[in-house]
Amino acid sequence: MSKTAARESAREAAPTPEQPARLPVQHRTVAPNEAGWRLDRWIRTHFPGLSFAETQKLLRTGQFRVDGKRAEGSLRLAAGQTIRVPPLPESATEPPSASSDKRPLTAAERAFARSLLIYADARILAFNKPAGLAVQGGTKTTRHLDRLLEAFAKGGERPRLVHRLDRDTSGVVVVARTAEVARELGFAFQQHRIRKLYWAILVKGPERNEGEIELALEKRGPKGREKVEPVEEEEEEGRWAKTAFKVLARAGKIAAWVALMPYTGRTHQLRAHCATIGAPILGDGKYGGKEAHLKGAPKGLMLHARELELPGPKGKPLRITAEPPPAFRAALSWLGLEQPELPGATLDDWPPR
Repeated sequence: MSKTAARESAREAAPTPEQPARLPVQHRTVAPNEAGWRLDRWIRTHFPGLSFAETQKLLRTGQFRVDGKRAEGSLRLAAGQTIRVPPLPESATEPPSASSDKRPLTAAERAFARSLLIYADARILAFNKPAGLAVQGGTKTTRHLDRLLEAFAKGGERPRLVHRLDRDTSGVVVVARTAEVARELGFAFQQHRIRKLYWAILVKGPERNEGEIELALEKRGPKGREKVEPVEEEEEEGRWAKTAFKVLARAGKIAAWVALMPYTGRTHQLRAHCATIGAPILGDGKYGGKEAHLKGAPKGLMLHARELELPGPKGKPLRITAEPPPAFRAALSWLGLEQPELPGATLDDWPPR
């Protein structure tokens, strides 16, 4: 390793008062017995302390690289390839503990967790996450869905997250009861075999009643204030993203109730795509600026994960539906939009991919 690279590695790994100690940047070689493994399996084997969501974020942002190039988790490895491992917490090399927050849940927290549950079977749990509740913890975030999963632990095994929603987005979140199911669903998400439908209220609304938005996205900006922005597809860091939309009802030229189907799962994809076509999500000041706030409208980000369809254990699709929160219904009522006027409000109105 060069002196410059060594300094960079040490600098990236150095702990701060707010952060735990981190491992330095590493460059590891794929062993002969690991040939043919998927990259995500390699990461899971070497760094069992990383959660699925953490791994996916690191892959999405290009922090794990194979032979110097960005790679999807589904990439099949060859012996002798070099994997760039980003600075990770020292805990990444240890199997995950039951919970990163050791405080036991209070009776009120357990009751709150149970109130969010909308589906349960032997394999999964599904929740209707309210806007404002983070899916995972972080610096200064101690109240989150991942911590609440302790209320559903059985036989020492705690349910595991397999995907996530933004803090300010409401709707369906599915978790796996076991590690085996988490792996199955993780692969299904990566292979785009899970269909998701969102409801949103867009300022002005799209020009057409249905269509697709296909724009590569890249995260930019200073730490803590990052945004994803559209980039030219030929730019190295831009990641292809595609969203389909159907207008369900219009409130003149003021706003529209729209169904959104993401074909890819980029960070803030729906918010960035809608803002790019001049129809930001109501309440989304981060991407829509002042234009996203209509005077007198109910407060909050009007984006709701309405339906999720995933493969069932016997091949029959399982569909889970979450009712929108009061603020979303209040915004529809404020606009005079009580019922959908056009098809697209359910997955039945969308052809299978």
